[in-house]
Amino acid sequence: MNMENTQVQMRKGILEYCILHIISRGEVYATDMIDELTAAKMIVVEGTLYPLLTRLKNAGLLEYKWVESKSGPPRKYYTLTIEGEKFLQGLTETWNEMVSSTEMITQRPKEIA
Repeated sequence: MNMENTQVQMRKGILEYCILHIISRGEVYATDMIDELTAAKMIVVEGTLYPLLTRLKNAGLLEYKWVESKSGPPRKYYTLTIEGEKFLQGLTETWNEMVSSTEMITQRPKEIA
């Protein structure tokens, strides 16, 4: 079994949650999201991020606006919709339950026979 493949799958599983959390703090540019995710070792490339952002927008969870840039083309800044905020709240509740359940399992002492 390939450990790297399993680690990538684990990161993919929480990527949407992390992206919504980043956007929930206020208007954010995609490159800034990539920088934050990379700094947190949630390695992601544009080819992964942009389709996910499009899917989240089409689901009504986020919106964007174009902002003129002094150093190049206009930039797309993302924000959560009200529906996106509610969705993130539900994901946060699920995340907290999963962390608690995982800790319950992984921190249980080994039984001595």
